[in-house]
Amino acid sequence: MQIILLDKVVNLGNLGEIVKVKDGYARNFLIPSGRARRATEANKAEFEARRAELEKAAAAKLVEAQAQGEKLAGAVVKITQKAGVDGRLFGSVTNHDIAEELNKAGYGLAKAQIRMPNGPIKTVSESTVSVALHTDVVVEVTVSVYGETA
Repeated sequence: MQIILLDKVVNLGNLGEIVKVKDGYARNFLIPSGRARRATEANKAEFEARRAELEKAAAAKLVEAQAQGEKLAGAVVKITQKAGVDGRLFGSVTNHDIAEELNKAGYGLAKAQIRMPNGPIKTVSESTVSVALHTDVVVEVTVSVYGETA
C-alpha cells in the first residue's frame, strides 16, 4: 500500500515521503495513529496544501523534545527493591518502574519511551537506559537500583 507520511517514522521515512508498506502495518498502526494517510490523488493534494502547517508542527515538537532532553540529560533515578544477600532482586526493574519514578520527578514520560537495551534490571547495580523523547532526541539516564532486605 502506498502511503504519505505525516510524521517522521523510524526506519521508514520523513514527513511528506510517499512510501510503500504492508497493508496491515498501514491499516492497523500508521493510519489510526495519525502518522500516515493513503496516497490517493485527493490526499496528495490535501497534504501539499497543509505541508507548511505540518512541517511547522513537527519542528515545534522537535524543539519541545530537545528542551525536555536538556532537562532530563544526566538525571539519576533511584529505585529501591527487595533483594537477597547476593544482590539479586526479587523481581526486576522494568521500563514501567523507571517511567513511574521519572513522572514523580516531574517529567511527563510514557513507559514506551524508556529503552532498556539489556532488558529488565535484575541485580542491585547502576545501569544506563535511554529515553526516546522524539525520533531524533534520545537521552541517557542513569538508574541506580538499591537493595532492601526484608
